[in-house]
Amino acid sequence: MDLLADRVLELGPAPAADSPYKNFKLTRDEDGIAWLLFDRAGASANTLSADLLEELDAVVTALESQRPTGLVIRSAKKSGFIAGADVNEFRGASDPRAVETEIGRAHAVIDRLEALRVPSVAVIHGFCLGGGLEVALACQMRIAIDDARFGFPEVMLGLHPGLGGTVRFTELVNPLQAMTLMLTGRTIDARRAKALGLVDAVTQERHVRNAVKDAVFGRLKRTRPGALNKLLNLGAARGFLASRMRREAEKAAPHAHYPAPYALIDLWEKHAGNRATMLNAEKASFANLMVTPSAQNLIRVFFLREQMKKAAGPGNKVQHVHVIGAGAMGGDIAAWCANQDMRVTLADMKAEPIAGVMKRASELFGKIKRKKIDQRDALDRLVPDMDGEGVRNADLIIEAVPEKLELKQKVYASLEPRMKPGAILATNTSSIPLQDLRTTLARPERLLGLHFFNPVSRLQLVEVVKHDGTEATLLKEALAFVGAIDRLPLPVKSSPGFLVNRALTPYMLEAMMMLDEKTDQRLIDAAAVQFGMPMGPIELADQVGLDICLDVGDMLRSKFGDALPPTPAWLRDKVAKGELGRKTGKGFYTWKDGKAEKAPLPETGPKVTDEMIDRLVLPISNVCVAALREGIVDNADMVDGAMIFGTGYAPFRGGPLNYARSRGVDNVVSTMQTLMRKFGGRFAPDPGWEAFK
Repeated sequence: MDLLADRVLELGPAPAADSPYKNFKLTRDEDGIAWLLFDRAGASANTLSADLLEELDAVVTALESQRPTGLVIRSAKKSGFIAGADVNEFRGASDPRAVETEIGRAHAVIDRLEALRVPSVAVIHGFCLGGGLEVALACQMRIAIDDARFGFPEVMLGLHPGLGGTVRFTELVNPLQAMTLMLTGRTIDARRAKALGLVDAVTQERHVRNAVKDAVFGRLKRTRPGALNKLLNLGAARGFLASRMRREAEKAAPHAHYPAPYALIDLWEKHAGNRATMLNAEKASFANLMVTPSAQNLIRVFFLREQMKKAAGPGNKVQHVHVIGAGAMGGDIAAWCANQDMRVTLADMKAEPIAGVMKRASELFGKIKRKKIDQRDALDRLVPDMDGEGVRNADLIIEAVPEKLELKQKVYASLEPRMKPGAILATNTSSIPLQDLRTTLARPERLLGLHFFNPVSRLQLVEVVKHDGTEATLLKEALAFVGAIDRLPLPVKSSPGFLVNRALTPYMLEAMMMLDEKTDQRLIDAAAVQFGMPMGPIELADQVGLDICLDVGDMLRSKFGDALPPTPAWLRDKVAKGELGRKTGKGFYTWKDGKAEKAPLPETGPKVTDEMIDRLVLPISNVCVAALREGIVDNADMVDGAMIFGTGYAPFRGGPLNYARSRGVDNVVSTMQTLMRKFGGRFAPDPGWEAFK
C-alpha cells in the first residue's frame, strides 16, 4: 500500500510538534474539517486499550469545544483501520464487576463520540474488526476503501461485541444478517458491507478527499435502516428468529462449551428495540462472559497462535517448491503453496493423480479467492511436472509419497544429485523417524521434516522436524517458509510419530478397543464430541484413512510396545478389503458427498460415561507430558497450540496440558492409575507428571 504516505499527506496540515496526544494526530483542513489520525505508538496495528480510550476521550472533549465543520477518523497504519481490542487486557479477568466497570468507561467514550454535533465519517482501509468496527459504527457515516474488511471476531474469544456493537449493528443492518456475522465471526469485504448497509460508500484512495467532502456537506446519500430492520427487531419476530439462531449455533458450538453465541442471542431477543436497556445489558453480558473458563481458554488460544507465528521468524527464501507425490496430501500441499504465491511444480509417476490435483485446486481457489483473476493466477503457479525437472530449480523439495521407508529412500536417490546447492529436502512423513530416512543420503544435513495435516487448507499446524544432523540454517529457512504460507510451525525433534500423531494414536486405538468391547461406534464418537472434540475418533480414523492409521499404529507399537493399545485383527481385514474410510466411500461409516452417514443414537440405549471420555482423552495429555520430558518439544504452550491447531483439540479447554492443569494433575494421575488397574499398562502415568506439577 504505497499510497499510505500520500494518504497521510492528504489528511490536512501537519500536526504541531507539541501535539498533546500520544496515539492520535488531530488537524484541520481548509474546509474546517477535523482529521483525526489514529496511530497507536510503538505498534504496527491499531488496537483499543484502556489508556488509548482515555486519550480518545480527551480528543472528543477538544472536538466538543472546537466544533469543526465535520470529523474524519482515519488510520495511519498500513494494516488497516483498527484491529479490535488489545486482547492482553482480557487475560486473567476473574471479577465480572471490575470488567463491567472498565467496559462502562469505554462505553462512555464511544457514546460521546456518537453524540458529537458535527457530521462524523470513518474512512476505513484494511481490517476493521471488533472494537474497531464499533468505533466506526459510532460515526454517522462510513466510507470504505475497496480493500477494506469488516467483522466481529469476538465469538472466537468466547465473547460478543462489547462497545455498543450489538446495538448499533442490529439497528443499522438487517438484524438477521448482523447477528449471523457476529455469531460466526466471519469477515466481509467492502462491496458486501455496502450491500448490507454497513458502509455508505466504497471508493478508491485517490477519491477519498472528495468522498469526505460529499459526506460532510450532505451530498452523500446515506444508508438508512429499512422498515424490515425495525420489523425484525420487534418482539414478536425476535422470539421466533432467536429460536432458529440457537438451533443453528448448537450445530457448530454446543452451549455447554461455548456460552458466547447464546448470550448474544439472549441479549438481542430480550432487549432489541430498547437502545438504552440493551446497551446496559451488553456491558453486563460481556463482563460475565469474560470471566468464564471458556473465554479465558479461548483468549489463551489467541496468544498461542501469536506465539507460534513468532516461531516462524522473518526472511523466507523459498520461492519455488517442488512436490513429489500427487496423492491427497502432496496435492493439497502443492495447491496450498500455490495459493500463497509460491511457484509450485508437482511430480508424480502418473498423469491421472496430477489431473485430480488440478481439479481440486481449482475448486479450492474458487472458494477462497474472490476475484477470478486471482484464481487464474494461483492455478498458473501450480505446474504439472511429469518429468520432475522442477527439482533442479526448486528452493524446497517436499516428498509426499506413501509411508514406506524403502520407497522414500529410492525417491531421494533419484533427486538428490539434481538438487541445487542450498535447496532443502523435506519429507511429509507422518511417523517415520528422520534418522531412518537419512541413512542413504549423501548430504543428510539437508533433510528435515515438514509434516502437514489433513485437510491442509483448514488445519494450520506444520511440524518442522529436525534430526541431530540437520543444518541449523536450513531449519531456520524451513520455519520461515511455514510462516510465509500462512501456517503455524511447531519445531520438533525427530522421534516416532513426532508429537501430534504420537498423541493421537492412543486416542484412536483406544476407540478400536472400545469397538472390540461391542460399544456402539456412534457412542464412542459422541463421548469425544461431548468432551469438545470437533469429531470423534472413529469418524477421524475414516477421515485420515484406515490404511494410514494402521501404518502409523504399527510403526508406533514397534517403538513403544504395550504403551499403546493393540491393533485389532479386524482393522487389518477392513484395510485389506479396501474399506479405507472417506477416500473409498466406506470405512467405519458410509461416506456420501464428503460426509459420514450416521443414524442417531437410540434414546433408550447406553449413554456416554466419564470413564469413556477419560479413556479417550487422558492418554493424549499423557503423551504430551512424555514428549516434554523427552525433549521432543521444549515448550508446554507450543504443545497445547500444536494439538489445537493440528487436530482441533477442544479449543475452549486450552490444550491437553492446560486441561490437565485445570482439572488438577493429581486428579489426572490418580484417574489414569485407576484405568491402568482396570484396563492394563497402556494407562500408566508418564514419569513426567511429577515434574509437570
